[in-house]
Amino acid sequence: MDAAAVRARIAATLSADINVRRAAELELKQAEGHPGFIDVLLDVLTTEADDSVRLSSVIYLKNRTNRGWSKSDHYPDEPLIAEDEKQRFRERVLPILTASRGPVRQQLLQLIQRILHFDFPRKWPSFMDATLQLLHANDPPSVLAGLQCLLVTCRAYRFKPQEDVRGDFEKIVEATFPRLQQVCNELVNQESDEAGEMLHIALKAYKHTIWLELSPYLRQHDVNIGWCTIFLQTVSKKMPASAMSEDLDERETNHWWKAKKWAYFNLNRLWIRHGNYTGAASKNDDMSRYSKEFESTIAPEILKHYLQEIEKWVSKTSWLSKPCLSYTLIFLDECCRPKSMWNLMQPHLTNLVTHLIFPVMCLSREDVEKFEDEPEEYLHRKLNFYEEVSAPDVAATNFLVTLTKTRRKQTFEILQFVNSVVNEYEQAPDDKKNHIAKEGALRMIATLAPVLLGKKSPVADQIEYFLVRYVFPDFKSPLGYLRARACDTIEKFEQLNFKDQSNLLLVYRHILDCMADTDLPVRVTAALALQPLIRHDAIRISMQQSIPTIMQQLLKLANECDIDALANVMEDFVEVFAAELTPFAVALSEQLRDTYLRIISELLAKTNGRDDDDFGDYMDDKSITALGVLQTIGTLILTLESTPDVLLHIEAVLTPVIQVTLENRLYDLYNEVFEIIDSCTFAAKSISPTMWQAFELMHGTFKSGAELYFEDMLPALDNFVQYGAGQLIQKPEYVQALYGMVQDMFQDQKVGDVDRICACKLAEAMMLSLRGHIDQSVTGFITTAMTVLTGQEIRVKSYKIHLMEMVINAIYYNPLLTLAVLENKGWTNKFFSLWFSNMDHFTRVHDKKLCIVAIVTLLSLSADQIPASVSVGWPRLLQGITGLFKTLPAALKNREEALKEDFTYDSNEYGYEDEDEWADEDTNWAVEEGTEGEQGDARDESTAYLEFLNEEAAKFSQIENQHDDDSDDELGEDSVSLESPLNKVEPYQLFRTVLMSEPPY
Repeated sequence: MDAAAVRARIAATLSADINVRRAAELELKQAEGHPGFIDVLLDVLTTEADDSVRLSSVIYLKNRTNRGWSKSDHYPDEPLIAEDEKQRFRERVLPILTASRGPVRQQLLQLIQRILHFDFPRKWPSFMDATLQLLHANDPPSVLAGLQCLLVTCRAYRFKPQEDVRGDFEKIVEATFPRLQQVCNELVNQESDEAGEMLHIALKAYKHTIWLELSPYLRQHDVNIGWCTIFLQTVSKKMPASAMSEDLDERETNHWWKAKKWAYFNLNRLWIRHGNYTGAASKNDDMSRYSKEFESTIAPEILKHYLQEIEKWVSKTSWLSKPCLSYTLIFLDECCRPKSMWNLMQPHLTNLVTHLIFPVMCLSREDVEKFEDEPEEYLHRKLNFYEEVSAPDVAATNFLVTLTKTRRKQTFEILQFVNSVVNEYEQAPDDKKNHIAKEGALRMIATLAPVLLGKKSPVADQIEYFLVRYVFPDFKSPLGYLRARACDTIEKFEQLNFKDQSNLLLVYRHILDCMADTDLPVRVTAALALQPLIRHDAIRISMQQSIPTIMQQLLKLANECDIDALANVMEDFVEVFAAELTPFAVALSEQLRDTYLRIISELLAKTNGRDDDDFGDYMDDKSITALGVLQTIGTLILTLESTPDVLLHIEAVLTPVIQVTLENRLYDLYNEVFEIIDSCTFAAKSISPTMWQAFELMHGTFKSGAELYFEDMLPALDNFVQYGAGQLIQKPEYVQALYGMVQDMFQDQKVGDVDRICACKLAEAMMLSLRGHIDQSVTGFITTAMTVLTGQEIRVKSYKIHLMEMVINAIYYNPLLTLAVLENKGWTNKFFSLWFSNMDHFTRVHDKKLCIVAIVTLLSLSADQIPASVSVGWPRLLQGITGLFKTLPAALKNREEALKEDFTYDSNEYGYEDEDEWADEDTNWAVEEGTEGEQGDARDESTAYLEFLNEEAAKFSQIENQHDDDSDDELGEDSVSLESPLNKVEPYQLFRTVLMSEPPY
């Protein structure tokens, strides 16, 4: 197909006639894999004038290169692009890029960035020469193309393994950044939209360059000063009129405001990751020099400029975008710890709290409108604040937390401010009350709840009075957002132990009233506030009578809005009030099922039209909410173990839940669905026809590519084997399905040793529960295990032991069959040598009992049944079993202790640890400034966390090394091991019986 034909068909894909469109798309799809298709598309882009045809052409080009440039698991059947065709593409694409505009150029840049990932610099060394040529051009369009090429290069290197490419990238920085700095110095003083776009791209390129490391070139004194000057000039720049649209959303997307955002970001990144000496990511000599210099000279300048911009914002002589406000607050947050910066910021603290932190934490007009018109959107914004990385109110909240953790004395100043606001509100006439200010003040004090209730807090005993006086009245406020804030404040002060029980009961009644509120956000915040109240005995007793009604309200709420936190509340209530909810369990499970099916229906509708291969990677709020509903169902099932009739009914109710999840390949929800199947079969201790249908669905899911979820499936599969043994004996096709799953796990190259250990466990369960009925499968298990044990080096000792245990289980299942298979393959001596030389590594109770019963079984054989290859060593069986009996008591003790650790009742389940995580033992609230560290620097918890991660990484590395050298990888006592028929075996009595019989040798 030549360029003219391809051009005609691409034009046809834009036709209004659906039949014409489909025919053209089909022909193009068939042409995609043909050699030269990329050349033809480039010809179309070179000659085509129509923008819509050019855009469609570049999308076809992008699809072809995405799928065929390199081998991909997502597109295994896609023919790869020939090397000569790739070379022609690399030669032709940059001139096309320079001549393109708008969306076509953006699509080409994405395409180029992907190819750079595979080809640069080795296969495309000319790309950087072309980029430099564009950067040094005299015409703005070429310079813009050069900036965009540099940006995609920096992006490509940001995600490459640093040790592989650091040297190459530093050369690129040295070659391009002197010119980039010159360009930025010119752009920052201009006013045009084109200059704003170019500056935006340049500063974004710098951002990607310093993301992880700061190159030696950029650390040079003059270079660093030059770049920081550009950033500060951008921060302080008065925005041109064209950047000040009346529409605030449109204003934030303007290139000039994006340039300002990246200027703030880069200054923050330099300070937080590289320039703050106490928290700097690297501590080598050069970086230490850089960070000390940055902290002493540049950081104070940044603070000065930021404070000037805040003054303009406060006086309303200048506007700041949300990202600019957020980055300002993030910088101030990082200034709380180092003494040098704290001393500069502290004199401004009162003004900052009063005129920046407080206004930003108050509800905006947009928030109030969302509360009234889009309540679900309001809730997502307020409850999922951790996702709002550029939200100023979140940054302000974080600043307050850091301030009160590191400079505790300042907490009093904030409390005084909050008191002044709430007192003024209380004293003002009704028509003069500032409701927004009151809401903001309560949000501020709720943010500080953990500090205020800390064990060294001097105001902890005043909190109850504050709540009664200033928060309780807002439960009856005519304004919904104040009622919601009252509920939220109570939730945040969940650690409070009320001295006056009548106040506690009054809180409970207020929260119950709010759960029936007319406003959705009030009902949701009330539900979340109710959850921590159940730690109080008085509340739990009161709730017992009304828990069915409360659960109905929670389910109704869950259907009104997809808030995953509500599922956590329901799960808690189901667990705590199991006895009270049992009579309503079926109705409750039906409602939970309906809620889940509704969410999944909406999820599937939302993803309609997506590529099936991508669907498993899709995760959003609805998936998270659905996850919570499944967890609640699982908890409900576990409470019904003593009511098998109810459980049978619930199994039928939940079948659509299992079916819709597995048939639609909702991978994110697999674990919870398999847990539900596990819970149903374990609680019933039998397998109903409904659950056998679930087994068929699980098997179909496994065979359709879900091998990596085998570990999640195993507990349920073990139940099917153990509790369904009688039915399995009558259903050979089910036994074959289970056997096939084990074999698939050993043949699939995608799975690792942990997954294969799970396959060993399933094989073991089958041999223990189906003794005498699966000889053919057992032969296969022996062959599989011994093929691995004799054919490859096994680095992970636990995997090696589980493979041996497959054979040991086979001996216990049928010793004559097992010995025959081993003899036939010449494995007998090899296996016994392996088993007895590793006997000390069988450390768990289960391992020891399995070895004992297998040896007892062997000792029961007559002399003529013992293979000649091992008959000489047969007396060693007695030595082995003697050692096992000696070590069995210690193993039993270890298991008992492990079980105690698992099931020890946590007296703080609804309470809090005694340790005050906000206060050090040797400090108090009134600590004098300058004594909070050796240098007056507050403890940098982020640095401490990094050190902790490094220690954990070292430990993990040590463990990995142990695996690699086949040393001390013992199986710890598996306190959550699967149930086993061996648990009922009494090994001492079994051995005694054998000894009392006539010796076979």
